[in-house]
Amino acid sequence: MNNLNEVEQKVAESLLQIKAIKLQPKNPFTWASGWKSPIYCDNRITLSYPAIRTYIRQKLSKLIQEEFGSVDMISGVATAGIPQGVLVAQDLGLPFSYVRSSAKDHGRQNMIEGEIVSGQRVVVVEDLVSTGKSSLIAVKALREAGCNVVGLVSIFTYGLDEATKNFADAKCTLHSLCDYNSLIQVAAENGFIFEEDVELLKDWRKNPSTWSPIV
Repeated sequence: MNNLNEVEQKVAESLLQIKAIKLQPKNPFTWASGWKSPIYCDNRITLSYPAIRTYIRQKLSKLIQEEFGSVDMISGVATAGIPQGVLVAQDLGLPFSYVRSSAKDHGRQNMIEGEIVSGQRVVVVEDLVSTGKSSLIAVKALREAGCNVVGLVSIFTYGLDEATKNFADAKCTLHSLCDYNSLIQVAAENGFIFEEDVELLKDWRKNPSTWSPIV
C-alpha cells in the first residue's frame, strides 16, 4: 500500500472514528441517485468535534495558501460547504459568500449570497466531492458573476472518474485533504473493515452506478 502523508492519515482516522464516514461493503447504503454504495459520508458531523473541526479548518486554509497563493474571497457550496467555508474564511481573514443549489424563487432571487466583486480570485470550499456536479454548479455561478474561480478544495473526495472528467471539462482544479484510496487504507490498518472487504470497496469506485455487493 502507498505511504500516506500526515494530513491524509489524520483526516481519514478522524472521519472514521466519529463515524462521519461509514463503510458497509456487505450492507450498502442507497444514495439519493439510487446508487448502491458501500460508503456513506456526512462531514457535517466534524462540526460537533472542536479538535477535529479546528484541524480541518487549519489544513484547508494551508492547502489554499500553498496551492492558490493570494485569494480575495472564499465561497462555500450550500449547504454542507457553508460552515466549512466560513471557518476557512475567518482563519484567512477573507470575505465569504455562498452559492445556493438554485436561485431563490422570491426576493432578489439570488443564487449567490454575499458581496461579489468582478475579477476577485475565489476558492470554493466543499465538504465532499462525489461526481462534482453540485460543486461545479457553484463554480459556474461564480464565474458567470465575474469571479475568477481558481479552484475548489474539499475535506474528502471519492475520486470517481466521473468527477475527474467533470472538473477537467470545467477547467477547475480540485484539491482534497483525503481521498477514497487513503480512507480504505487507513480503515483496513485500523480495523474498521476486514482485509477481505478492500477489493469489494475498490470495485465500487470503478463503476459505482452499477455496483452491487457480493454476499
